[in-house]
Amino acid sequence: MKCNDKIYVAGHHGLVGSAIWRSLQSRGYTNLIGRTHVELDLLDGVAVRRFFDEEQPDYVVLAAAHVGGILANSRYRADFIYENLQIQQNVIGESFRHDVKKLLFLGSTCIYPKEAPQPMKENALLTLPLEYTNEPYAIAKIAGLKLCESFNLQYGTNYIAVMPTNLYGPRDNFHLENSHVMPAMMRKMHLARLLSEGNFDALRADLKKRPSEQIPSDVSDTELLQKLAFYGITPGRLYLWGTGKPLREFLWSEDMADACVFLMENVDFKDTYDPAEHEVRNCHINIGTGLETSIADLAELVRKTVGFEGEIQFDASKPDGTMRKLTDVSKLHALGWHHKIELDEGVKKLYDWYLQS
Repeated sequence: MKCNDKIYVAGHHGLVGSAIWRSLQSRGYTNLIGRTHVELDLLDGVAVRRFFDEEQPDYVVLAAAHVGGILANSRYRADFIYENLQIQQNVIGESFRHDVKKLLFLGSTCIYPKEAPQPMKENALLTLPLEYTNEPYAIAKIAGLKLCESFNLQYGTNYIAVMPTNLYGPRDNFHLENSHVMPAMMRKMHLARLLSEGNFDALRADLKKRPSEQIPSDVSDTELLQKLAFYGITPGRLYLWGTGKPLREFLWSEDMADACVFLMENVDFKDTYDPAEHEVRNCHINIGTGLETSIADLAELVRKTVGFEGEIQFDASKPDGTMRKLTDVSKLHALGWHHKIELDEGVKKLYDWYLQS
């Protein structure tokens, strides 16, 4: 890529897209284009085609997606499969029609089977059943990577599909219902600390800054306590979903972005598979650290970082999700990239960002 090439980053305001945008800027790329959801609805195929007609991007990063945690995936199953399939079809389809030089598609390691051998290699894809709670989202992302793979094989395009592990970082989603485990845990821990301190002014300020449909910032103190308890936030005690036993891998979002730009600059589709193989498949690339921690240990790390001194109790009646999800990153390492930010440093950086944003 040349510094003046036009690069469209779909989803440039999100956790993933904004990190890639900043990474591109730091490397001197000056012709970046992005559109907010208000400016361009990626579910609208006509609007997406008009955008490509007008802008004619040279490169595309598809980081836009409908995402969420266990609760959101369970509750909005149709939205997760329909919206992601539609976004992918529109953006990848128009990239093909407009002769984009290279496209980077971002998926998720939830594409792998619930009982996949650990750590999960790229060739574990489609070998066993998926985790039920996020099956619709996973199927959409599998369709996206197969769409990229199929265009490459049939038409000689240069589309790279990457599957990042659990991400966290600046611009993360801290919604009490729809966020992933790290930001959800951090915000609940923060609110639990304020509640334990009796700091209702700070509680209301937080809820005003990051509103929740279920907790209006103007409710009485008594009603506020009741509504916080719905999310497991009580004076001196925080209830978290599951047993705390599942193991998870976490990657700082800016490390992920660095990996993505590295791949855009240095790796082509032909580098993602063994040409000696009779059947070309599983050309996607895992992005992660290759390291894991239990949810219980993560909770202790977040507690220490936030300064919450109360009790943490796990609610085993709630789902754990997949018990282990560790990526095999040997393919990425062989291509020449390794992560830099370790978990303890990243948790501190995320909480600092939360307090300052």
